[in-house]
Amino acid sequence: MMKILTNTTKITMAILLMGVLILPTSCKKELLDQTPTDLLASENFWKTDEDATIALMAAYASARAVFDRDYYFDGQTGEFTRVRGNSGTSGQILRGDAYQAGTYSPSGYGSSFDKYFSYLYGSVNRSNYVIENITNKMLPTATGAKLASLESIIAEAKLLRGMTYFRLISMWGDIPYISKIIYDNSEVASLSRMPIGQVKDSIMADFNYAVAKLPNKAAALGRAAKPAALAFRGKLNLYWGSWKKNGWPELEGFTQNSAEATTAFTAAAADFKSVINDFGLTLYKNGDPGQIDALGKADILPNYFELFTPKANGNPEMLMVFTHSGTPTNPSQGEELMRDFSGRTIEGSQCWVSPRYEIANRYQLTTTGDFAPKLVQLNPTTNTTARTTLNSAVNPNSYANRDYRMKSTIMWDYEMCIGLTSLKSTGFSPYIYNTWAANVTLGGVNYITYNTDGTNSGYIFRKFVRNYEGLGRSEGDYAYPVMRLADVYLMYAEASNEVSGPLADAVAVVNKVRARGALPALQAAKYANKQLFFDAIEQERIIELVAEGFRGFDLRRWRAIERVWGLPGGVGVWRQDTYGADRERFYLNASDLTYKQAYIFRIPPTERDRNPNLTQNIPWR
Repeated sequence: MMKILTNTTKITMAILLMGVLILPTSCKKELLDQTPTDLLASENFWKTDEDATIALMAAYASARAVFDRDYYFDGQTGEFTRVRGNSGTSGQILRGDAYQAGTYSPSGYGSSFDKYFSYLYGSVNRSNYVIENITNKMLPTATGAKLASLESIIAEAKLLRGMTYFRLISMWGDIPYISKIIYDNSEVASLSRMPIGQVKDSIMADFNYAVAKLPNKAAALGRAAKPAALAFRGKLNLYWGSWKKNGWPELEGFTQNSAEATTAFTAAAADFKSVINDFGLTLYKNGDPGQIDALGKADILPNYFELFTPKANGNPEMLMVFTHSGTPTNPSQGEELMRDFSGRTIEGSQCWVSPRYEIANRYQLTTTGDFAPKLVQLNPTTNTTARTTLNSAVNPNSYANRDYRMKSTIMWDYEMCIGLTSLKSTGFSPYIYNTWAANVTLGGVNYITYNTDGTNSGYIFRKFVRNYEGLGRSEGDYAYPVMRLADVYLMYAEASNEVSGPLADAVAVVNKVRARGALPALQAAKYANKQLFFDAIEQERIIELVAEGFRGFDLRRWRAIERVWGLPGGVGVWRQDTYGADRERFYLNASDLTYKQAYIFRIPPTERDRNPNLTQNIPWR
């Protein structure tokens, strides 16, 4: 007899009960055969809107587990973000287990995502559970407002299912497609992979339903509305257009088609334009850059910093978010962002994610709107003038007049943050590279330096890190963004540029994104043709979306990995630090096969062992 938990908390803790595809036999008993307590028999469920909403919340919880640590994917590019492992806790769905065992480095593109693959299908199954039961048990007798409410709940579940399948095809191409509830692993033990085009059409059908049935405004924080559905439908078409334009030779049977690409780009631009124009949405605080404190100080930080703190929860720029909360005894992911992005000075955080040195040179000048001269890398322990040399990377004055998003996103030598221990402020703490918990006097004031062991670049992240006391690293409400209006602006510019070149309204929305960094509008020479405008869009995507998990997917769909790391058989590319030291080198003498594997993920061998019908992607055979 099918049973379901009677409240959302209990559902959240047991969402894998019905949610995992093709698990090992050892896990089958644990996840599919257990009999939880405090359950309500199905014949007494599926009666009210509340019942349907409870089930939907479980689907949201399952989807959250496969999207809320996407910042780790930025580590795969390795250009601008470094990831050292991941902070997920094995077996704990609320603590990042879906991301466990993935390889998040430039040399690990495409491999070791067995667990993530299974969790994605778990999310699909949870959505199918909601869709199938409401459709079969509730819709036949529903009328009027109740019918509309149930259709809206189905629309949310279909959006979640579509998002999950979108992620699956973005990583693996052809995949098994399942549109019904799976009760036992034996039901999927012989499934074959469906061609990506057919899966894309099914995703599009889900997104179309969501666009048609969702309200203009979400029912609550963390739930989806029509703008999110439009944005994801546009994103699917944008990706499809990119794949059709640029090709995907690593995916067997996939063919380029310029006409199909143009059709997809055109449809994407239309959806993005609707999001931009039809719902009265604006960037956080209308895109105003806010104020910026003096170099080194952090009493006042720009508005872009606030966007990634609980202060921005519910802001209309956040088109789709996954909500989190937690306490020391029942932590969830939300403020694990503190743990991942901060160092030990912030409640003993781990600094699992840190900026690369190379990101600093991508922040443009507020005075000219263009790049500053490249920072000079000097070691202050061997060069007595390093901290005063013009444009030195360890001279704080070198960072004057930079894009406001820089101070909001990263910290460099002598930048301050609030130290936190046992929920209390320990006062301001200056970050100094390779200087741990040392006494330092600045401007006649004594400080203890920021303590971190997770960076090898000379920078740490400020983005996603609270600048106030009262909550531990795993506490607090936080709405993690999976779709933002700024991203829609940039995707609209990209899609429309592919069809028509630089349009005035596309240039205008790119300038809106730049304006939040207090940058001047793009000079006409920067959008004189398609390629130049694309370069400007890519620049904004790098800065605006850094550490949000987009860069790796962008490089794949643009076929740009060789542009970043050089051609096969080359000398590779070093990642360096502010002292000028070579820290890590990637793609040295890399084979053509290595690059092919970077463009498509390996079908997990564990899944293929259980199901021989799952063919392997070409580079991984």
